[in-house]
Amino acid sequence: MSIVGTPDPQDPDDSVVQPGAGDAGWLTEKQLDEARRHLPMVYVEALPVRIDDAGRVVQVGLLLRVSDTDSMTRTIVSGRVRFGESVRDALARHLENDIGPIAFPQLPLSIVPQAVGEYFPVPTNASDLFDGRQHAVSLAFVVPVTGTCQPRTDALELTWLSPAELRSPRVQADLEGNRGVLIERLLAAVGA
Repeated sequence: MSIVGTPDPQDPDDSVVQPGAGDAGWLTEKQLDEARRHLPMVYVEALPVRIDDAGRVVQVGLLLRVSDTDSMTRTIVSGRVRFGESVRDALARHLENDIGPIAFPQLPLSIVPQAVGEYFPVPTNASDLFDGRQHAVSLAFVVPVTGTCQPRTDALELTWLSPAELRSPRVQADLEGNRGVLIERLLAAVGA
């Protein structure tokens, strides 16, 4: 099981602003490391789903990526909320960065999360979400997508699984940071 829980893929938008150019919404690596030692980080996470005509979840999308420990892991769309950025904008940005510009995610009208995840550097029980780098709070959403998903940034592929397949021990073992706990909360919130 990987110790990394909240991936920070290289955001293509980050290259637009030169380091030290005064981007008030982003931190340098040194500033981020310092902040992580003192403050919880705020993230958005999205579970991409395909729904049927009745609105039931029939498939769940998981990203395949190489973790910081060079192992293959599965995860969901995830990333930090920038200073001054709305939750809706952060969610849209990370969805586009992780599953591509033509995935056509259906963002919720109300930006109230279906679940809140709290990641700790050291898990204290089997149901804890964990990220060895930091304490993080995640606003998590189930987001139907209708288009073609083309993983970008650090994801190798997006695999569509049924909710039953997702719950298999093999898939659960591949999820980083004990993220299966959060995914189960998200699926329960939408009756899947």
